[in-house]
Amino acid sequence: MSWQGSWRRRGPWLEVTPGREISAGENRIENEDRAEAVDHWLLNHLGLPDKLWRRLRHEKGIEHTGDRLRLALFPVMDLGVIPRWYDLTILYEDDFCLVVHKPAGMAVHPDGGVKDGPLTLDHAVASYYEIHGIHAAVRHVHRLDVDTTGPVLYAKNEFALLKLDEQMRAKAIDRRYVALVRGEVPSSLRTLDWPIGKDRHHKQRRRVSPTGQKAVTHVELGDVWGSGPSAISLVYLTMDTGRTHQIRVHLSHAGFPLLGDVLYGGRATDFGRQALHGERLTFRHPLSGETITVEDAWPDDLQKLVKQL
Repeated sequence: MSWQGSWRRRGPWLEVTPGREISAGENRIENEDRAEAVDHWLLNHLGLPDKLWRRLRHEKGIEHTGDRLRLALFPVMDLGVIPRWYDLTILYEDDFCLVVHKPAGMAVHPDGGVKDGPLTLDHAVASYYEIHGIHAAVRHVHRLDVDTTGPVLYAKNEFALLKLDEQMRAKAIDRRYVALVRGEVPSSLRTLDWPIGKDRHHKQRRRVSPTGQKAVTHVELGDVWGSGPSAISLVYLTMDTGRTHQIRVHLSHAGFPLLGDVLYGGRATDFGRQALHGERLTFRHPLSGETITVEDAWPDDLQKLVKQL
């Protein structure tokens, strides 16, 4: 469910005009009937999550006057993360969502047990919010590995977070990756369907395991340079699931480790990091339901490597 009509933000309030939908059919005039009609519209037409609807009702965050309905969806919130400046690349932004490029070597979120640790994307987003007067909590919707580059989606209010988390659970957020791997990948290699679990002998590693969680990766072959084990292949990847290190584990298990991925059989001399980049992110806008597609250009190091090949 989503709202296809017009809307505008007024400070902490989202203002929409449901029109006749609230009073259609029975021409309700009594306050109790009108409140019931408003709640029905919010839950069944706007798709307001039940949890948020209950809180807004309790806190008097729903107002209906004339033909206008106002929801307190943008309260002033604490950032929740210490702001630390970094020159972010903004790929998409509106009142509900922010998509930023994550560079290599940067974690998405800080380690809760480390004070004054390395700069993370959450720190940088907190700084961006502070500089631009955005009074929202820093809430990422998904993550990328430290050395993987690509777009990361942030929800700028609770409504957006609940709706986008729902899309994540329903596997409705699509992420397309590009990778360079060692070996000549056959065009017949299309789907990697192997469960992934923890490696008992290495805290950071994951491995294909019969007792692991279901993991499915789809492979599309691009260019191939050379032949045999010394070849290098360009592949495009999408996932039905989002397990930790999923792409890296699956490709390594298939015999085609990512260039530079020393944790899963790659060679450090091939590339300075794992050669993996998220080039496209697609999701439904939490309010309008419109399909949003965000492209993220290949980083310079990956472009340079492909030119050399």
